[in-house]
Amino acid sequence: LPREPQVPIASSSGETSSHFPVSRRRRRCSLRTNSDDPTAVRFQRRVLATTALLRTAELRPKEQGLPETLDYRVFLVDGGGRKVSPWHDVPLRAGDGVFHFVVEIPKESSAKMEVATDESFTPIKQDTKKGNLRYYPYNINWNYGLFPQTWEDPTLANTDVEGAFGDNDPVDVVEIGERRANIGDVLKVKPLAALAMIDEGELDWKIVAISLDDPKASLVNDVDDVEKHFPGTLTAIRDWFRDYKIPDGKPANRFGLGNKPTSKEYALKVIEETNESWEKLVKRNIPAGELSLA
Repeated sequence: LPREPQVPIASSSGETSSHFPVSRRRRRCSLRTNSDDPTAVRFQRRVLATTALLRTAELRPKEQGLPETLDYRVFLVDGGGRKVSPWHDVPLRAGDGVFHFVVEIPKESSAKMEVATDESFTPIKQDTKKGNLRYYPYNINWNYGLFPQTWEDPTLANTDVEGAFGDNDPVDVVEIGERRANIGDVLKVKPLAALAMIDEGELDWKIVAISLDDPKASLVNDVDDVEKHFPGTLTAIRDWFRDYKIPDGKPANRFGLGNKPTSKEYALKVIEETNESWEKLVKRNIPAGELSLA
């Protein structure tokens, strides 16, 4: 795909440099870096620039190609029409315990859309298998997507979940609000719980969250509130992701941690740890392989 004009980034001296193209699937980012380490400096600039991006420009999805074709892509662009990465350039944190969530699959749809983690600017596209577009066997009942600036490290074994390794993708989010979002929407959400799905031996976290603009958002703040105000939803989410591959002749997915959803506190732990892994990835402390860091 052709590269777009580079985004100016202000350096500490006030001069500008080009958007650094740092070339898929616990703690806050430290903005103190060693000035002698060019990788750390570039990472610092990226964090500062992308945080400012959401303060000063309205991000919006931009389609390329026709839906339900191999060429279809949904890019994220800023107010000037420049492409940004929904995985790398949207800040994870929105302040006050709130996080940004990028919608890949709107509720009540079945096209298996996902961030193309191996393409520049990581646009959202429809997944394929043997050259054919992929669909779920039935509609997904919630808005589904990812937390930006997270990564499930495939070299890291999780001792809490049977020693399973990460699936090499951003962390998945299941947003349970009533509104149907659009592909590429960036929403502010509250995490409520986590499900530790094990997909063909890989750990594939599902963070259950709710959009701040949902009428019930103020009523739900932890896993028990979900059951109270959205009765049966957590079980429905687990069963949906457990069974969706069965119609294709594959075995059901499994879940760790006693086959139950975790607390909000544990979900936050997952987010923090996978954000740390993403930081290591974009700093090139971990080999990126075919992943695009641009």
